[in-house]
Amino acid sequence: MAGFEVGEIVSALRGAREEWRDAQKRSREPGSREFPSREALAAIVESLKGALFPMRLGPPDLRHESEDFYVGHTLDSALQSLLTQARLELRYNARHQPRDPAEIDAEAAQAIRHFAAALPGIRRLLDGDVLAAWQGDPAARSVDEVLLCYPGILAMIHHRLAHELYGQGLPLLARIVAELAHGQTGIDIHPGARIDAGFFIDHGTGVVIGETTVIGKRVRLYQAVTLGAKRFPTDAEGNLQKGLPRHPIVEDDVVVYAGATILGRVTLGKGAVIGGNTWITDDVPAGANITQAMLQKAGCD
Repeated sequence: MAGFEVGEIVSALRGAREEWRDAQKRSREPGSREFPSREALAAIVESLKGALFPMRLGPPDLRHESEDFYVGHTLDSALQSLLTQARLELRYNARHQPRDPAEIDAEAAQAIRHFAAALPGIRRLLDGDVLAAWQGDPAARSVDEVLLCYPGILAMIHHRLAHELYGQGLPLLARIVAELAHGQTGIDIHPGARIDAGFFIDHGTGVVIGETTVIGKRVRLYQAVTLGAKRFPTDAEGNLQKGLPRHPIVEDDVVVYAGATILGRVTLGKGAVIGGNTWITDDVPAGANITQAMLQKAGCD
């Protein structure tokens, strides 16, 4: 049997960790976990999905007469766990500027209370997304098939939850929730993106929606669509300026076909249709029909 210098490797790994923690100004005091857990958030999201759609995403043996009991029990457990993760994020954020722990705990509790109160509205938005998929895809046989099988709907469940966390000042939790869906579906939606009702992503793999994107009602995207940034402004010291509006605005009733790339703070006007494999860096008028051949003929992007 081969021998390994495990003790030396453990010591070297400890040295690497300590170098990183010193560089990041992390505490070396012994204690518990310092930041949120991806695994804990995955379990929380699964519970929230069951609470939102108990008879379809809840336990297989659930009966109608037990719905409210299941939802109440599941919500209480999930929200308590989410509160723990929220405290971890806020404490992590305060590591360079210490705050009163009681103040952090109160802020976390307030954020999760607001998040919990938003869940009925999130359920209604998701119902609209499911209907948009069912009405927009001739291959869909039922709304239940859409909810159970469509990756775009899974991505939107995560996004609607993540966007609420983002709005409650918990961007790290939000990003983890978003990335869980990204890993499962290949659909990358930043939790900061604002997406109105009746949104449908068909097929979905390769879709990218940036942080400051604004999407109106009844918008439909196909696979490999990018709503991205064209450039990244920097400050006088060359550091990226974060949070500036840099992604597209997509107005109501727009359709964007597969492989289209729309970059920068441009507006796709109401009812516009963007053809496949197009490259858009300028505003598109309401009702316009943009194709690759049209752009090539015009000599445009």
